[in-house]
Amino acid sequence: MNLENIVIVLCRPEESRNVGAVCRAMANCSLSNLRIVGKREDFDDTRVRILAIHSAPIWEKALFFDSIRDATSDCTIAAGTTRRRGKKRGKLLLPEEFTDEASLITESGGKAAIVFGNERTGLTDEELEQCNLAVTIPTSESFASMNLSHAVQVMGYHVFRSTKKDMTGYTPISLSRLGETVKSLADSLQKIGFFSVTGRSDMEIFWQNILSRAVLSEKEAQYIEKIFDKAAGLACSNREKTHPAPNLDNPKKSIG
Repeated sequence: MNLENIVIVLCRPEESRNVGAVCRAMANCSLSNLRIVGKREDFDDTRVRILAIHSAPIWEKALFFDSIRDATSDCTIAAGTTRRRGKKRGKLLLPEEFTDEASLITESGGKAAIVFGNERTGLTDEELEQCNLAVTIPTSESFASMNLSHAVQVMGYHVFRSTKKDMTGYTPISLSRLGETVKSLADSLQKIGFFSVTGRSDMEIFWQNILSRAVLSEKEAQYIEKIFDKAAGLACSNREKTHPAPNLDNPKKSIG
């Protein structure tokens, strides 16, 4: 995804502070191309900047147009956001589905516009007809309408996240990897003589069951392994200090 080719279009926004909040949402997602259907003089610059804070440059560079068609004339696709279905609205894409299409286009040098309607009315059917795609953000049936900047944030997150595919959050380890951790724990316990003759197998089953329910991450598994390994090392070291091995070169000194 080439974020420089993502265009955010606000159609007839009413509240200056909402425009400022949109700028901040865009900045969070490395988006900077803002276009507004309306006139700059219709907005209170001071109120915009109150919520834009450090993202004010997005507002300063915003372009203004008379219609959605004009605002998206240089774009390959224009996706209108809507929560309402209708005869003229066609298939509604989910944010992630739109992102897949936009990624191919923006990487090829084309622009992809995401169009957001007025805070109170959203996009009308006539305005949606000026878009060639429709996107919906699933929300609760009992309270479906989203704040304008929140909707921009959701769509912005999806396109931004597509540029961070190598970024992973919490990923639980597999059972085979967990088996390696359990073996490491058992080896550490073996070193300090925890097992006499038998018992290791039952202990491994115990740890396998306990740790599998904990759903460990890779870092957690490694940390547990290091704890047991260090504990075993310290135990062995203390044991050698308390009961030193006989000095075969000088038996009397070792007995002394």
